[in-house]
This record gives sequence, structure tokens and C-alpha cells, in this order.
Amino acid sequence: MKQTFAIHGMHCASCALSIERQLKKVPGVTSAVVNYASEKATVDASADVSAQALQTAVASAGDYRIIQSAPAANHHGMSHDGQPGASVAGEHDHAAMLKERDIARLRRKTMLGAIASVAVILLTLPDMVPALMGLAPREVLFALQLLIATPIQFWLGSQFYRGTLAGLKHFSASMDTLIAVGTSAAYGYSVLATLLPQLFTGAGIEANVYFDASVVILTLIVLGKYLEARAKGQASEAIKKLAGLAAKTARVVRDGHELDLPIEQVVVGDTVVVRPGEKIPVDGVITDGSSAIDESMISGESVPVDKTTGDPVIGATLNKSGLFKFRATKVGADTALQQIIRLVEEAQGSKAPIQKLADLISGYFVPVVIAISIVTFVVWLLAGQPFALAFFTFIAVLIVACPCALGLATPTAIIVGTGRGAEHGILIRDAESLELTQKANTVILDKTGTLTQGAPEVTDVVADDPAALLRSAAAAERGSEHPLGVAIVKHAQAAGAALPEPQHFKAVAGFGLEATVEGRQVLVGKPGFMAERGINTDRFAADAQRLAAAGKTVVYVAIDGQAAGLIALADTLKSSSAEAVKSLQRLGLQVVMITGDNVATANAIASQVGITEVRAEVLPEHKAEAVQALQQQGHKVIMVGDGINDAPALAQADIGMALGSGTDVAMEAADITLVAGDLRKIVEAIRLSRATMSTIRWNLFWAFIYNILGIPIAAGVLYPFWGILLHPIIASGAMAFSSVFVVTNSLRLKRVRIGAV
Repeated sequence: MKQTFAIHGMHCASCALSIERQLKKVPGVTSAVVNYASEKATVDASADVSAQALQTAVASAGDYRIIQSAPAANHHGMSHDGQPGASVAGEHDHAAMLKERDIARLRRKTMLGAIASVAVILLTLPDMVPALMGLAPREVLFALQLLIATPIQFWLGSQFYRGTLAGLKHFSASMDTLIAVGTSAAYGYSVLATLLPQLFTGAGIEANVYFDASVVILTLIVLGKYLEARAKGQASEAIKKLAGLAAKTARVVRDGHELDLPIEQVVVGDTVVVRPGEKIPVDGVITDGSSAIDESMISGESVPVDKTTGDPVIGATLNKSGLFKFRATKVGADTALQQIIRLVEEAQGSKAPIQKLADLISGYFVPVVIAISIVTFVVWLLAGQPFALAFFTFIAVLIVACPCALGLATPTAIIVGTGRGAEHGILIRDAESLELTQKANTVILDKTGTLTQGAPEVTDVVADDPAALLRSAAAAERGSEHPLGVAIVKHAQAAGAALPEPQHFKAVAGFGLEATVEGRQVLVGKPGFMAERGINTDRFAADAQRLAAAGKTVVYVAIDGQAAGLIALADTLKSSSAEAVKSLQRLGLQVVMITGDNVATANAIASQVGITEVRAEVLPEHKAEAVQALQQQGHKVIMVGDGINDAPALAQADIGMALGSGTDVAMEAADITLVAGDLRKIVEAIRLSRATMSTIRWNLFWAFIYNILGIPIAAGVLYPFWGILLHPIIASGAMAFSSVFVVTNSLRLKRVRIGAV
């Protein structure tokens, strides 16, 4: 069972890795992913894993805790112990409140740290400006700096000390370790120089203090954390918007009276009244009235959708015009909105394959940096350089290194990318799906229900007695659930035909059916089905060819062993199909249409949308084989279907895209669900994937370059040639802002255009 929950207290990428390691040690946990950017953990565990066991594992990694008292509700709205789980929106509100509190605390720390930094720097001026030397004895100035720096060192630095001590329990080190060691070295050395200067003067070393380095370093790092936290909050704005869409109350009819109830009190089966301009509180089916409903917050489509009795409605969408009543079918964690929030959160908490390299490096990063800093210190001393130079390079190496930039490079872009997708009605299951989408070079489009409306209608009946043929065929099809059969029955009923009950009904999947109607054997199906039964259809071959050339699907009807006629049906193309195909081709993708129709019909439909490669007469169970055949030729395949009949093909493809119905968005076979069913969303999904992966690559590039160049410069490799040293204060500023840069770069995805051009 998969559980996703928020974790409070993480402040670096190493924190996430430490918590992840501890969660994986819990008996019954099969996998655990902790995302620093989203501050969430996703755990796959058996049902007997208790909330307390997970809480204990998280706490053992350091000063961290799971925000809610129990793990987040599972897909059935229940916590792991069978008790009702909090809604995703409710959990998010709690997490958001704590995050705002943390941001406010970081703001206070930054402001007080800045004041202390200015004061300490002013007290160091007499050492730097000879004209000020007479202001006060150096000992007094040192003592004043000590008084100011001490509370700052242990208040601003407390979170780094706690993280360091927690890591020592598990023999691990993190960014906290680098900051704690670096600033403590500067502070500790300065304390000794202030209180016991004879230790230095006795050894022939001038007693100097570096309180300004420790105070300013801590202030800049906390400032960076403050800016990073704010930027991360902007990255997850999509979830905030989705969570904020939910209605707070519902007008429910009970015992003949209309009552305004909190949304939590609505139960399945309730009759709910919605007036013009109000939000629809939960999912349901209209029982009385009609309206135009704005579903843009769910589907990304701005045009209101007309709804009437029998049509489904989605919670959190907006009733634009009429008054209507509906029966609640899904409430709480089961509503479409909650499903979408959960899907997006799970995607944002997942890790893309490209992140594995960054995680691997982060795991070894801190010990390597500590080793480099010690070697740097020793080498400069052995080279005969002043103690101050060796000491400054030691601190600079510790402070300039930043595993957080590496840790944030991928997840922040994933958060913004998946959130942007959700706003456009593109629901991405996980980060891997987002990464793989940009690698695709071939798109397979199912015809029925994907390129077309999926609701065929009878257009022609060719027979000596069309009415009698239609009546017999429709009667035989009464037991069929195939869309063509349903269309034939609907057409006959609309014509006023009284349809008798069929007997001995038998369907042959992908070919046709047979039944006994009023004592006569009726066969309805494809030419191959007729040929298999020994029925000669030559008489109607010309008509069949003519109708198929017009893009119509033709089925033959035989009665008592003789061909009696044929019925032609047409499934109209979606208005977006041709535009979507052209856009896909402009993106450099090969577009293939797959269908169970005969070659002539398939080619006619394909030509209308500009598709030149067609796979016709493919049975439903063979669609996955068609996908596999392209993959074996080296194609990276996106399969687009309706998520039901196409499930095997969607699962086989590198990326399966299912067209959602709006009310049922959690399609298990698909990697990406397009809520609106608009094919132009395929183009948007691909553009979004390409933009996100481009951002990730740039983030990783800058994070790697920053560390590859920053650490050697801090170690002083430029000093022998040009006398250039990196002051620890400058190093701390660079470290703090490297993370902010990566997050800010990810936020640019919010402005990238992904719509059709």
C-alpha cells in the first residue's frame, strides 16, 4: 500500500537522503522516496506497518517529524490502520501552515543576523582602517564581538548543530556538518584568541578573531534558506490552487428540506442543489435540470460544457447558468479533485532517472568535501603559508560546497512541471513518465474515441428491404455492447422499429456476432467473419468499397446463410484531431494510426487528418503487439487511447497516454492522463516534458559547475598564480544563492509556452 505524507524539518538535500535510508530500514517497507523539494515521503509498505514505526524512523534520522498524526489517506480515503484518512487538501493546509511558520522564523533569524553582522563588521573596522585604531583596545573590541557573535552562533546555528549530531548517530554527514564545522572553527578559534590570547602570542602567532566570518556566514546561509523556502513555495503553487478549489459547503436536500452543510458531511446518495454561480461541491450525476458548467479547473478547457439530466458533474467545477440537482456519487478522498491532487503530489514526490546521478554524488559529497578541506589546510601549512591563509581556505572549502543545489536541481523542476501539467489538464503519474515523454519519436493514435468522437452513427443501409434488414440486425445486436452494435440499435429504435429479443446470442470479439431472431439465423460482422461462415458477399462488394472509401465502417448482414445487405456507420473526427497531428509532426514525431477497421476505411480517416502510416484491421488484443513491433525497430513509442480497450497497448508503450473522462482520472494503465480528451494536450504534454528536462539539465549543469569550480577556488588553486583567495564570507554567499538560483531557474517553467502554436 502506497502512503504519501509531509515531513517537517528538512532543510537540505542530505536530510532527505538520511530520512530515506531510515524509512527503508523499517520492516515491511519495500520502498521509500523522500523528496526535499516537495518535503514529502512516499512509502510502499505492507498494511501492518504502523504510523508510529514510520514516525520513529523519521525522527531517528534527525530533527524531523511526520506532520500529520497518521500517514496520508490511501486511495480509498483510509489510513493504513483502516481509520478514515484526512483529505489531501486538509493535509496540505496543515503542511502549508507549518511551512509559513518556518518561513517566518527564517525571516526573523535573517533580520537579526543581519543586524548582528553589521555590528560585528563595524567592530572589526579598527583592525582594517589604521585611522580608527585609537577607538578602543583590541581586547575590548574582541570581547564586544564575542558578546554579539555567541547568541547568533548558537541560535542561527542551532538547526545545523542538531542536524550534525543526528547524522553522527548514523555515522553520516550532511550539509549541516559542513556549516557547523566551518562556522564553529571560525567561532571557536576566535573565542580562544579573545579569552586566552597567550596561547597564540606564546607560539609567536598574532591573536586575531574571525567572529565576522562565522556571523556573516550563518546569516547569509539562513538568508539563502529563507529565499529557497519562499521559492519552493512558489514551485508548489499548483497544489495550493487545486486544494483551494474545493467548495467549503453544500446545499443538501434531507427530509424535504434544503440544508447548508460542511462539505465533509455530504455522503454518497445525497441530493445536492446547485444554483447559478456556485461551485459544485462533490462528484455526481444530474437528476433534475441542466446548465453550462466551467470545468477549466479540472480539464484546462475554458469553454463551458453543457450538462443535462444523466450527465456527470465534477466537484469544484463552476455552475455558470442553470439551477440543477444532482445525486452525489463520490465524496471526500474519492472525488476527481482529490484524485488529481493525489496524483500530482505522488508525481511531485517521485524521482526521475536523471536524478540518480545527483543522489549518488550527494551521498559521497560531504565526506569528500571534509577530506578536501583538511588536506587544503595541511598543504598550505606545509607550504610555509601563514596560519590565517590555511585557516581561511579550510573554512572556505567547507562553506562553498553545496549539495543542496544538486539535490534541488531535479525535484524543483519536476514539481513545477507536473503542477503546470495539472493546470492544463495533463496528469503525469511520476517523474519517470515526464522524463521518458521527451525521448519519444513515435506517437500511435487509436482511431475510435481518440481521433474520432467514439460514438458512431448509422449513415447508410444497403439492402432489398432496408427497414427489414435494419430491424433484424438491430435485434441481433441488442445483446452487444460494441459501439457499432449500440449505434445500430439506437438508429433502429429512432426509426420506430420494434425489436424482438434475440436468442442464442454469440459474439466473436473483433469479427462479429450471430443470433437467432424470430427463428432466423442472423450474422452481423466483417467480411472475414462472413467468409469464415461460407457467405458470399460479392453482390455488395462495390457498395462496400464505395462506402469504405468515404471513411465509413461497413458491416455485413447475412440472414439464414445468405448475404442480405450491409450497414455503414461513420464516427466523426474530433475538431482537434487534424491540428494535433500537424503539431506532432512539426515536433518531429512520426504519427501512426491504429484501428480495427478495414484498410480502405482506415486510410480514408487517416487522410483527413494527415496521417500517412496506418495499422488497420488490428484486433484489440493485438494492439500491444503492434506497439512492440515498433519498439523492436528502435522507436520510443507514445500510445494514446481511451484507457479501457487500449490498456494492454498503453502498458506496453514507453509512455501510455489515456484520454480521461473527467470524473475517472486515475487510469492505472496510463503514465499520463489527458483529462479533457483533447488531442492537442498530447502536444502540450510533449512540449512540457521537453521544457522540464531542458531545465533539469541546465540545473544540473550549473550545480555541477558551481561545485567543480567553487571548491578548487576556495582551496586556493589560483593563489600561487594571481594571489586570488575566496574569502569564507563570499563563499557562504555563493553557497546560499546557488540553491536559490536552481529553484528560480525551475520557476521559469511557469512561463514556458506549451500550447499549440
